[in-house]
Amino acid sequence: MKKLLMASIILAGMVGSASADAQTMINTIASVPGKLHNHIQMEIAKSKEFQKQKWAESKVQFANLKKLFIKQ
Repeated sequence: MKKLLMASIILAGMVGSASADAQTMINTIASVPGKLHNHIQMEIAKSKEFQKQKWAESKVQFANLKKLFIKQ
């Protein structure tokens, strides 16, 4: 009888612990779409800024190249 009582107490403790872990896991999984969206938006913003810088640099390079061939 003592073994059965002890086993049921241990099992109840495990179930309580598992439900707390399950709730944490559910919250973590539920937050993934928001985090993914934010990450994608940040990457898009960084890419746009990078492209803006590179286009400005290429315009300067093209103007310098144009000066070499077209002398006024």
